[in-house]
Amino acid sequence: MVLIASATGVCFSPPPQSKADRVLVLKHQHILRLLHDGHVLKEYKVALGGFPVGPKTQQGDRKTPEGIYVLDSRNAQSQYYKSLHISYPTAAQRAAALKRGVSPGGDVFIHGLPPHYRSLGSAHRLYDWTNGCIAVTDDEMDELWKAVPAGTPIEIRP
Repeated sequence: MVLIASATGVCFSPPPQSKADRVLVLKHQHILRLLHDGHVLKEYKVALGGFPVGPKTQQGDRKTPEGIYVLDSRNAQSQYYKSLHISYPTAAQRAAALKRGVSPGGDVFIHGLPPHYRSLGSAHRLYDWTNGCIAVTDDEMDELWKAVPAGTPIEIRP
């Protein structure tokens, strides 16, 4: 979340005015950045999978993937308010999981809050609670929904 200092105190920054051409997630910092032509449009604090250190390698590991993907579809009727699907796993990640005899998983999203977390608002970020997804507040998800078209690349770094 980006804050702006003003004469009356600190307030939230306005939603991004441009469409993002890239999304960058820095897992260690719990930050999601919207980028356009290499410039940061907006930054959000996020919650991640319950075990956020390391890349996702199989279904149920509660890790958020690492790598370069595409936000390939949108769901306005998600059980987590709204969601943007991340194209995990890649072919190489799928092959590595199959070689180990496990499913790589695949339902990984940027999403808002489930109904039972809505009243928490930004406090949901106090701990990592997702099954491997990237979670923001519903208001932040509305901003992402407007600023991030389907087909936008997303890079998730450790």
